[in-house]
Amino acid sequence: MKTNTKTLSLSLISSAILASVAFNSAAAGNNNASFSEALADSKVNVSFRARYEGVDQDGANGASDKDATALTLKSRLTVKTGAYNGLSLGVEVDNVTALVDDYNDLTLDYSGSDAVVADPEITDVNQAFLQYKTGKFTATAGRQRVLHNNQRFVGGVGWRQNEQTYDGYRFQYKASDSLTLDYSYIYNANRIFAADSKKADNLSGDFHLATANYKVNKSHKVGAFAYLLDFDKAHAMSSSTYGALYNGKFDAIFVNASVATQSDNGDNPVSYDASYLNAEIGAKLENFTVLGGYEVLGSDDGKAAFSTPFATLHKFQGFADSFLGTGSSAGLKNGVEDTYVTVKTKLSGIGLSATFHDLTSDEGSIDYGTELDIAASYTIANKYKLLVKYADYSADDLGTDTSKLWIQLAAKF
Repeated sequence: MKTNTKTLSLSLISSAILASVAFNSAAAGNNNASFSEALADSKVNVSFRARYEGVDQDGANGASDKDATALTLKSRLTVKTGAYNGLSLGVEVDNVTALVDDYNDLTLDYSGSDAVVADPEITDVNQAFLQYKTGKFTATAGRQRVLHNNQRFVGGVGWRQNEQTYDGYRFQYKASDSLTLDYSYIYNANRIFAADSKKADNLSGDFHLATANYKVNKSHKVGAFAYLLDFDKAHAMSSSTYGALYNGKFDAIFVNASVATQSDNGDNPVSYDASYLNAEIGAKLENFTVLGGYEVLGSDDGKAAFSTPFATLHKFQGFADSFLGTGSSAGLKNGVEDTYVTVKTKLSGIGLSATFHDLTSDEGSIDYGTELDIAASYTIANKYKLLVKYADYSADDLGTDTSKLWIQLAAKF
């Protein structure tokens, strides 16, 4: 069972402190009836997600091919109380059980001979927080979900069965109908791995996550962000990132753009400066949506590359997950350029999408490979969702040919 006892205890202690402050400052006229009403307004949700994942991966340098078969079930219980004097509590517990476990989840006995499915069997306190709302201001203390923009820099890795959540304090302020401000101080990230993983099951440090978004009008939005990451142990991941984004619509045409710069921070042993660029243009036609994009995670002369350690990485650079570690990965220190095209449509209630990626290095003229991703989804009675997804990565100068198939059924109650 994953506990992260120290960080969870700190989360609960900080939540209790905030609760004490808020309750002591509440109006003296409050009574048990209002507290009872808050409890009556509580919401309890249960969800399940069963998923088959099959992996077929060529071995490197003449080694035997790798494969994996996983059938896992995630069960989630979520409880959120109503507000009393602006205060509410949230608790979420996940359990992941492997019904078929012919795979390796990067536990300590992983030898590299098996394909990886990063869904460990685990029971996890996914969230445990106290939230205080007054007017346009919201403060949240404890273990919580933090998702910024499209999750390219800060996300929850919600695709994996064990989600990534954060221990710390978040402050959100809606200054106007147009301007929103969001700042978090995080001291621990609870990642998707198990406590006995070869990868650390969590990452501690001093992390400052800030965004500001401004809606110019209903068709145009601009934003700015800053992420200052200083890791206690994973020093090579410490960085300072500053950037801006734009989302715009012009009738049937839409545009997304983001730029950022990144440099070393804290005790990072490498001094570097790298840049990030993403530009997308798409069109919503009568029955189809077509999008073309170009994303660059730049490199500083091959010393280190732009990295996003808290991102929902599965959303980017291909579903096969061949490009997960630019900054600290020796194979990706030359950066990544991803040129991609996506086509989406809906037929008889079935959502269909296909994306083609052409992946190269930012420096060194390395042709990494190409990938085709396709997906189909269907929702039944607004409670059940069936998803079939396939990824086929064809390697040139990075990794080996890899194909993955997922069949997933999710239910919410």
